[in-house]
Parts: sequence; structure tokens; C-alpha cells
Amino acid sequence: MQLIQPFTGSPLKLRLARDLVRSLRRGHPWVFADALRQRPRAAPGSHAVLLDNKKGRRVAAGYYDPKNPIAFRVCTLAPGELINNRWAQTQFERALALRRALFDVTMTGFRLFNGEGDGVPGLICDIYGGTGVIQLDGAGPRGFWHLPGIAAWLAETLSLQCVYERYQSRRAGTGQTLIGQPPVEPVFFIENGVSFTADVMRGQKTGFFLDQRENRQRIRSLSAGRQVLNIFGYTGGFSVYAGLGGAGHVTTVDSAGPALMVANDHWQLNGLSPAQHQTVRADAFAFLETAARKSERWNLVISDPPSFATSQAALPKALQAYQNLIAAGASVTAGDGLLAVASCSSHVKLAAFLNACQEGISAAGRRATLLGSYGQPADHPTPLAFPEFQYLKFILLRVN
Repeated sequence: MQLIQPFTGSPLKLRLARDLVRSLRRGHPWVFADALRQRPRAAPGSHAVLLDNKKGRRVAAGYYDPKNPIAFRVCTLAPGELINNRWAQTQFERALALRRALFDVTMTGFRLFNGEGDGVPGLICDIYGGTGVIQLDGAGPRGFWHLPGIAAWLAETLSLQCVYERYQSRRAGTGQTLIGQPPVEPVFFIENGVSFTADVMRGQKTGFFLDQRENRQRIRSLSAGRQVLNIFGYTGGFSVYAGLGGAGHVTTVDSAGPALMVANDHWQLNGLSPAQHQTVRADAFAFLETAARKSERWNLVISDPPSFATSQAALPKALQAYQNLIAAGASVTAGDGLLAVASCSSHVKLAAFLNACQEGISAAGRRATLLGSYGQPADHPTPLAFPEFQYLKFILLRVN
């Protein structure tokens, strides 16, 4: 079964322009273009060997993309190891073994491949019941990985009925079916005993935010008897967990009407009373401003916005936006209530996000106690020496 693109000939030889050997051997999987002595012409995804900057000794083997700022991605540091189907099969089996250790058969929504975190650089695969969704991180991974073979491996190994590739484009509905019928209807799956559907063709990311699974469970454990507000609620993941946790009432706010319709569907799919759930189509900031002016309060406020920092250049404005959002959220949080805030941007570091929390709480004229700081779950692993991959921050506060 072909898992990487057929390759003949000798791999390219790339030479480091500066000493990055220690960083690479500690586990950082990327070499940026400005760290190479030269950038030879080659097809994206071409096999390459990386040599050190002093004696020209082999440091790593991987693949090359001359047109991307991430010019080289490490596949192996083992001396002499070949990058072939056997290597890929080993990586896939290791990733699958980890998920089987993490989850039993009742967990049918999870991430199987998390790119560099699973030693399969540039390759993402999420599982929703009998459907697998693949995503490739640019032209380099597309030139390196062999999608038809990967789809066949997934279908055979996990007994999937459908494998779909979701393109990187932010436009909904951009992808291709690799195995089975196009998943035009939302796909049913279960996490932590909770029922959901994923719109893999049109939804955000690969169809659902699997990375917040453990944080949703935290919200469930804290919701009993509380009035809950879920801002940027999307399809109601946090809302459903709050309802199942015994919340007295849950309000889900989002600017997208279709997402709110799905949030209601998810609520009812889990046997929750429609009378205990309200959806509001509104801009989050405008909703919070109006609610504060009316002195409305909730005992638990959850704010999980889309990324405000899509690039390093956007970071200052993003941190200000987070600060403003946290201040607005704190303004509608009842005394001794809970405020949960998240950032999904890799450009926003934990320390900077915590500082935005401090500034936002202060701007609201409140004080807060930090109850917990959390990240992505274990099926979204990251190399320890690769902090850029630790993108998710979830901060739980008690607001005085």
C-alpha cells in the first residue's frame, strides 16, 4: 500500500547555514528557508537529507518545499534510516496505538494523525464514526504523502466507509472524496458518551472542534445548577456538556444562524429539554455590551472565539481584542461565578494570554482567581521541543 509518493533517485542534499543541530536533535521538526545555505529548484515534497553547517554531516532526513517558509520538515533523525513506505507504516501504527491506549471503542470522534506531533509531518486525520477526514498543510505535504494509499490504509485498518480530504482553503465545501460516497450529510459520532454530528464538507476545521473535548468535560463537571452563557457557541459543544452537567439554563450566542440550528439539534440529540436552552444570533461583543448595560449576569460564562491572531503581525491587535473580550465576559459574570476563556492561536503564547486575562479582568473592575490553565488533549500531541504546536489555551477563572 503506497503511503508516500513514489520516489526514485537520490534525495536532495540541503546544507544548514547556521548551527541548528542541537535544536533539531531535541525534537524541533522544521527548518525555515533562511536557515539553509541554498534553496535548489525542486518539486514540493521532494525527499531531502539535511547536512550540518560545519562538516556536512547528516542531521536528518525529510522532505523539502522550496516555495514555503518552512523549507524542510524532519521525518527522521535516525542515522541512515530511509524514508519509504515501511517508515510511514511504522509512524501510522504508532499513532494508532496511542489512540487505542487513550480511548475505548465508545469514543468515535478523535484525531488519529496530528502532523509533526505523530511524526507524520504536514498530515492531519480526524475520525468521526465511520468517516475519516484528511487535511494536508500545504504543497510540500501534498507532494510527499500519497493520499489514495493513505485513504485505503485508513479504510482497511479502521473499517471506515468514507475518507474525505478537506482542503486547506477557508472556503466551505472545498475538498474531495477519496473513498466512499461524498459526506453531504453531517456525520454522527460520540465523545465521552455525548452525541454530536460533524459537517465534514462545510463545517469549521475538519467538521468539529475535537481539541476542546477535555475542556468541554471540565465545563460539564462545573455546570450543575448554574445559568450558563456560551459565547462564540458555534454548534453548541460546550452548551450540550453544560446541559448534561445539570445547568439550570444555557444561552448559546453565535453570529452564524446555521450553526445555531445545529446547536439546537445537538441539544435535542442528547435528550435535553428545549426549554432549558436559548440560542441568540448576534455579534459576541455587541451581545455582551447589551447584556452588561441591562445588568444581566450568568454564573458560568464560556468564551471560545476564533483565532484573533492569524499571523505574528496581527498579534498586538489580537491581544487587545482578547483583553476586550475578557473584560466584556467578566462584566456579565456573577459574583463568584466562573469565566472560561480560550485562544486557539499559536502566535498567542500562554504568558501573553494570561496577561490579557489580567488586563481584561482589571478593565472590568473585577478580580479573579486562576482555577486552571489547560491545553489540547493527548490525541493532539506535540513534540516537547516544538512550542509552536502548543496552540490551545483554556483558562478557567473564578471572578470576584
